Amino acid sequence: MVRASDGELIELFDKGHVLIGWHELGDLSAFPTRESLRERYKQIWPDDHEGKVSNAVSMMWKFCRQLQVGDGVLTYDKHHRQYLLGEITSDYRHLPKLAAAHPHERAVKWSHRISRDALKPSSRNSLGSTLTLFAVNEEVQEDLLTAANLPRTLRPSTEVEVSSDDAQEQFEFIKEETEEKAFELVKDKIAALSEKDVPRLVAAVLRAMGLKTKVSAPGSDRGVDVLASPDGLGLLEPRVKVEVKHRKQSPMGSQEIRSFLGGFRQGDRGLYVSTGGFSKDARYEADRAQYPLTLADLDDLTQMVLDNYDRFDAEGRSLINLVRIYWPN
Repeated sequence: MVRASDGELIELFDKGHVLIGWHELGDLSAFPTRESLRERYKQIWPDDHEGKVSNAVSMMWKFCRQLQVGDGVLTYDKHHRQYLLGEITSDYRHLPKLAAAHPHERAVKWSHRISRDALKPSSRNSLGSTLTLFAVNEEVQEDLLTAANLPRTLRPSTEVEVSSDDAQEQFEFIKEETEEKAFELVKDKIAALSEKDVPRLVAAVLRAMGLKTKVSAPGSDRGVDVLASPDGLGLLEPRVKVEVKHRKQSPMGSQEIRSFLGGFRQGDRGLYVSTGGFSKDARYEADRAQYPLTLADLDDLTQMVLDNYDRFDAEGRSLINLVRIYWPN
């Protein structure tokens, strides 16, 4: 698994690359031994804990020296909630012109896209690790191959060593990994809601933010799925008109944005929620709109739910039931 840590990086991954960062080190092939790479890392980042140093060096060394042409590779496209499955087709290359902050590259041929929803919960949880590069265990491999309708020919996992030399570093890593996994699991819950329930969830978020809401009946053609305002009638400002599209892997385009804005009048503000995301043209259309308009994809909606869940009313909690977890500071 090679994570596209930057959300926009997935576009390069999709074109046939996997990339990792630490660009300050230059060409990794210039380091003949793991120890020489470690020494250079510590020169650049002298304040890093020993555990962080060991983890980073281990991942870079594996990416540069140990992965082989023909090895299976996996990454995650969070915008479409899909795993890309393929194989490595090149040796390590240093390509700063391709991505300045992520210049360490391997060419990849992607063969399958696998919906996150097609995997077992245990697999989804395992693949939520925040490590840049890690080995996928055999149980998850089998689940992925089954979902892709491929023969279950498994390879033994070659683990990337994660150092436990520094307790505080490990503690922070586990915390970050737990938060990332929790976010993805909440996102799974929202993605599983029906087309009728997602507008109700958005309305619950707006009520938690202090507005009153009116949800349009399913199938109505008013151009607005939720109307939110201080009085709930739209007579007082701010008057927020909300369009909600719950169509997996179907990003909204500029035409949908223009149609939504066509019914706006002075004092209106807009929120367009699309769990399938937005095209670049749609985002450009929203940026130049004459009315204030916010676009929210599935990640944004998930964050809105998490930020406001403490103030959710009974209807909102009936749609998605979350449990608070306390973590030592």
